[in-house]
Amino acid sequence: MISKEAVKRGYNRGNYTVGAPTQPHFAQTLGSLDGKAAYSTNPATINTDILEKLASVADRIVTEPQEVLDGTRDWWAGTMIAETGGQPATSDAVIVHVSSVEQVQDIMRIASASGIPVTVSAGRSNVTGAALPIAGGLVLDVCGLDKVTSFDEESQIVEVEAGVFGDIFEQTIQANYGMTMGHWPSSYAISTVGGWVACRGAGQLSTRYGKIEDMVHGLDVVLANGEVISVGNGARAAVGPDLLQLFIGSEGTLGIITKVRLKLHRLPDYGRAVAYGFATFAEGLEACRQIMQQGATPAALRLYDNLESGVQFDLPDTNVLLVADEGTQELVDAGMVISERVCAATGSELNGEMIFERWLDTRYLTGKSAEGFKRGPGFVADTLEMIGNWKELPAIYTEVVDALNAIPGTLAGSAHQSHAYIDGACLYFSVRGDVEVDERAKWYRSAWDAANKVIIRHGATLSHHHGVGLLRAPYMEASLGGGLEVLRAVKGALDPKNLLNPGKLGL
Repeated sequence: MISKEAVKRGYNRGNYTVGAPTQPHFAQTLGSLDGKAAYSTNPATINTDILEKLASVADRIVTEPQEVLDGTRDWWAGTMIAETGGQPATSDAVIVHVSSVEQVQDIMRIASASGIPVTVSAGRSNVTGAALPIAGGLVLDVCGLDKVTSFDEESQIVEVEAGVFGDIFEQTIQANYGMTMGHWPSSYAISTVGGWVACRGAGQLSTRYGKIEDMVHGLDVVLANGEVISVGNGARAAVGPDLLQLFIGSEGTLGIITKVRLKLHRLPDYGRAVAYGFATFAEGLEACRQIMQQGATPAALRLYDNLESGVQFDLPDTNVLLVADEGTQELVDAGMVISERVCAATGSELNGEMIFERWLDTRYLTGKSAEGFKRGPGFVADTLEMIGNWKELPAIYTEVVDALNAIPGTLAGSAHQSHAYIDGACLYFSVRGDVEVDERAKWYRSAWDAANKVIIRHGATLSHHHGVGLLRAPYMEASLGGGLEVLRAVKGALDPKNLLNPGKLGL
């Protein structure tokens, strides 16, 4: 760490070359299909003069290489493969800590004037490499933006800074306002509000409360030139395209989210849960479809295939469907009548209390990828989530699992349905492999290639809530088609120097 005082005393670690690393970068094997670097570079130099300018406006800056590496590491399996293989993901960078919007503006003005890339960072819970500073430059740590700033009780809208962690935020609004956001991702306690928005995240009760894009009322965003804009802030609008949704899911490539206004819900005072078993995963999916299309919206509607049913609930001979809801008693009971009627037609009732309790006990366990690396030097584990229409989901499930299991070295591929809607649902695949240490990167990319080939062939969507980052960048053109050129045009207009999180979203 280098303080303002140290800079003023003439501290000089030397110049920081910002751009392509001198040795082959991990992204060349994990972030691209053809071996080419999956990022663009912006050669620049962070010299002592720039360090001094940064230190004069920031709370603190960090330059020591190991501290930078420690302060940029994320939960992506690709990062772990790279680092344990001797190719750390972070090139030379400077971490800049801030605690105000004005500081964010000042940092962006300095970066823009010098052509220095800026990657926004907070909880770093992402599993796609979205916050890795692969082009070096500045890592803007916004965890200091940690305040809940206002609450509109009548409209049930809260304003919160982007660096507030999820558990602290939920505790604050429950204790102070008697409200909940209803957003409960597995990374709940290690992710931030701004990260939820930037990666278009989802909580485990999204069928009741919606995904993050349904919850955001408005945003304040600092652009690449340091200007602050406010977008959204209306229940509905017809004043051109929705600029609010442009920044939700932009992964720090179009602007820096500094404040978020969110729609809250009253705390529920009633809840129920039931569980049913189905002979096949396809039958369970059909039950989920019928429940949603008959008008029920249970908070949790989660279907596990027989492999995951065995691991989670010790029920390997069935496909377990958990249906749980919370809220006003009349609404919950009405939805459960529909759900139980649908499930009873083709499924067998299970011990709902036991299954619900098991799920509650494990739903916040994070680090599935990290746990894999503790099991042996060649073991790799990861998860892949996608969303498709109901019509395609049974085939996608079968074909993806078969494709994963066909790759030499794969131990098992499995899935559960985690988020359901009227038109489709999210399938959340898990894959484990055990190969020679120097074959891990190849096996890992082969697994993702195989799964995404199926997803793209069926016209489904690559990601439901984890986002793109580096991991899905190679598949963006095949997925978006001409839409990727539109996204590039937007990026070029808002960030003409390509300073904001370069190399992500397939840009």
